[in-house]
Amino acid sequence: MSTAAPALLSRNVTAQREPRWVRWSLTILAMALLAALIVLPLVAVFVQAFAKGMAVYLDAIRDPDAVSAMKLSLLVVAVSVPLNVVFGVAAAWVITKFNFRGRNLLLTLIDLPFGVSPVISGLIFVLLFGAQGWFGPWLADHDIHIIFAVPGILLATTFITFPFVARELIPLMESQGTEEEEAALVLGASGWQMFWRVTLPNISWGLLYGVVLCTARALGEFGAVSVVSGHIRGQTNTLPLHVEILYNEYNYAGAFAVASLLSVVAVVALAAKKFLEWKTGQATQ
Repeated sequence: MSTAAPALLSRNVTAQREPRWVRWSLTILAMALLAALIVLPLVAVFVQAFAKGMAVYLDAIRDPDAVSAMKLSLLVVAVSVPLNVVFGVAAAWVITKFNFRGRNLLLTLIDLPFGVSPVISGLIFVLLFGAQGWFGPWLADHDIHIIFAVPGILLATTFITFPFVARELIPLMESQGTEEEEAALVLGASGWQMFWRVTLPNISWGLLYGVVLCTARALGEFGAVSVVSGHIRGQTNTLPLHVEILYNEYNYAGAFAVASLLSVVAVVALAAKKFLEWKTGQATQ
């Protein structure tokens, strides 16, 4: 029997001791809150998106500015997610396999984007790379554009999303221990062979879980990107920023049409998240 079985049995016994009306009341309350806060808003997005017909919907998502926003969002994902995968795997490896000075500091820095408002994160990059920032004059002299340009969006999104992969892998790798890696080294495997044939297969589902979360956050990030983008149509607007602009222009059909694309991504990410949670739980048993 796995170690999770006694805890699950204990929870089931505790739940059975509660009066039936308490269980039903809590269940109904939870379902009502779920419907009011998640299901109804999601349904409302699609209802509004198709309220004026399929032709208006297709025109909204085929609009050149919308297409540009989609391309930029995909570019942001294509750059920030691989960077975070490399960082997350390296950080999790170092933290779980070695004891060293500064280990707790590294863990704190990994969690920093969780504790800082995305807007503040964007302002930090403006302070560093803006026209009046620390490196602004040097960048201007060399005709390098970071703020109000694509590089700033990439930097802000990468900063906001870099904890996700590392934070999924660290507890998983800690629970797995180092016995298999040590056995591989004893049998003559090199460091790369040990990583590719032992470590990576063991963390594959957890890694995919982190990638799903990182991708969803990169596509949906608004606060930090809004600060550094400049809201330039067709150039520095990601999908969330394009939705805001359409809504502020009272183009509700267009705004909800583009928002529906992000909603589909959110639903797919949620389904993938639940599947990967199940697979990760199986891998750790």
